[in-house]
Amino acid sequence: MPELPEVETIARVLRPELTGRTIQSAHVLWKRTVVMPSPAEFIEQVGGLTINGVSRRAKYLDIQLADLHLLIHLRMSGDLYLCALPYQTQAHDRLVLELSDGQALVFNDTRKFGRVWLTADAEQVLGNLGPEPLEATFTAQELYARLRQHGRQLKPLLLDQSFLAGLGNIYTDEALHLAGLHPLRISDTITEEEATRLYDAIRAVLLAGIEHNGASIDWVYRGGSFQNYFRVYAREGQPCPVCSTPVQRLVVGQRGTHICPQCQVK
Repeated sequence: MPELPEVETIARVLRPELTGRTIQSAHVLWKRTVVMPSPAEFIEQVGGLTINGVSRRAKYLDIQLADLHLLIHLRMSGDLYLCALPYQTQAHDRLVLELSDGQALVFNDTRKFGRVWLTADAEQVLGNLGPEPLEATFTAQELYARLRQHGRQLKPLLLDQSFLAGLGNIYTDEALHLAGLHPLRISDTITEEEATRLYDAIRAVLLAGIEHNGASIDWVYRGGSFQNYFRVYAREGQPCPVCSTPVQRLVVGQRGTHICPQCQVK
């Protein structure tokens, strides 16, 4: 699943390509892709609207259309790309937006988990999300306070989008290793100093991910190179970059998890 750096990269790529273009027509090829409004209402409402900007909130893309927000969550296998018109739909295309200037924005999703919303109030969809970890208003002190409010294992808590927005399996593993914290540590046992280390590590791995255009580890998200800089993720049996101890794979909260048993003591 694309995480914050991958979605941020997609937003940055699409922003100059889409801003100022008009959606001439929409084709909903799999009805469940559009959560709200109904597919028929979606097609009627979105046609003729001009794209004013493209941004990101957590793992959501937000395409601004006048007083409406077109929100897209790629989930496990969603992909967005621009193609020239006329466009011949492909096997896993779920939504096609025909644009001015002879192009189409295509939402392709093999596993059908991706979703799209069209709403005047983005908070209807985004309102339960936690803070953005890269925002200047989010501080180490706030992270510490939020950790102390819970008695949960660190990794599942960091993956909880209502706790902190944008982290997924890759960047959580990378941040915990950089911070020297075990994913099974209970959050309310984290000291203020450890919380500061974790805060710095989260921001560092996310910024590094963005710098390298995200990580390309499957057929869905392409073009990133952060996978070449992983510390522990998907490196089971390979040496830890800090102490050379072989990286171990655990299952935490039903998620494959990679740690250094020497650097990350429970």
